[in-house]
Amino acid sequence: MSIFLSSLLLAQASPVAAASEVVIPHEVRALPGKLDPFPVFNSNSPEVVKSEGILLSTFPGTGKEHPKAHLNYALSGRFDVFAHHVTRVDSKDGKRPLYLGILLHNPTREPVKVLVLQANSYLSQSQAPFVDLPAQKADPGGRVYSGPGSRTAGEVLRRERQTGWATHMTIPPGESKMLVNLPLPPSNSRTTWLRLWTNGKLYAASMTRHARNPAKWKFQAPLLEDWKQTLAKGDLVSPRDQPPTPPDSKVEKFFYGRVAGISQGSEWKATLTNKPGAASLDIPKPGEAFSYVINSIDRGTLGTGQIQSAPMLVRYDDTAYKSHGNYGLRYNLTLPLKNPTKQPQKVTLSLQTPIKEDELTHKGLRF
Repeated sequence: MSIFLSSLLLAQASPVAAASEVVIPHEVRALPGKLDPFPVFNSNSPEVVKSEGILLSTFPGTGKEHPKAHLNYALSGRFDVFAHHVTRVDSKDGKRPLYLGILLHNPTREPVKVLVLQANSYLSQSQAPFVDLPAQKADPGGRVYSGPGSRTAGEVLRRERQTGWATHMTIPPGESKMLVNLPLPPSNSRTTWLRLWTNGKLYAASMTRHARNPAKWKFQAPLLEDWKQTLAKGDLVSPRDQPPTPPDSKVEKFFYGRVAGISQGSEWKATLTNKPGAASLDIPKPGEAFSYVINSIDRGTLGTGQIQSAPMLVRYDDTAYKSHGNYGLRYNLTLPLKNPTKQPQKVTLSLQTPIKEDELTHKGLRF
């Protein structure tokens, strides 16, 4: 699994000469603030799906053919949905294409309303191909992206909503409805992100299922009853990903694993100031810089000791212990910059991806 460890750099610095490895000596700070308490339905394991079955289910296991495929966690109020999966099924061998489905179920005796506050989902091949981008490129219209995750994240930050999504739904007592029922074509990846609110208790499940095949060379999306059958009789999708290394393990080779469960935290909100309670953040002196860590992880805190990975409320035993990298999580940072000098100053603000370290070996960041 790739972990993208970043730092937020504020600098008045000179250009750095090209080299095989560059060290930029400067102060690296922990990020103030914290994650909010909202849960995230986080479906990312296995990343590569080759068969139909259950990816993540918060339903109770009672009455299910494979109880261990269900985590028994009810959602209510505000929550997010994040899903990213890849398929390498080859349609040339006669297999029907897969679909990604996310089903919501109302277990109560009253109707439950669901507001779809924001929704985006993109495929890598046809809608957001993986491409190399230049180091810097202006993007005033939100049309610059390097894959489905990049396009989805850009629209989330701009509070844009992809067309074709319902704004709300009502689920009658004891019934289910499909929130997502979208194709996963061969050799593709799909990234999906939704922000939801509900006034009642809900269970949710993300699943894969082959398309219906009513006639030769004709495929249709699975029906609600098809998905309910997968939920009742299906097992976890296999093959599984590499199991994670326990966080307290001392082994040298550390596997973070991919996430399948409910993580806690949809946004990290903070105001960056000189010290807690201060009103401003002094800019660096000319030629100097400082950084704040973003997405810091186990064994990768860049000398701050701060792990920002979202905790897991429920998870499968062979999936990540934390939501490392905080995929789909928004950082909402305010920088009340202050120039303490008597002269105008030009400041550079940038996001960087340094070499992952837990302790800084050179009193600065390595690239």
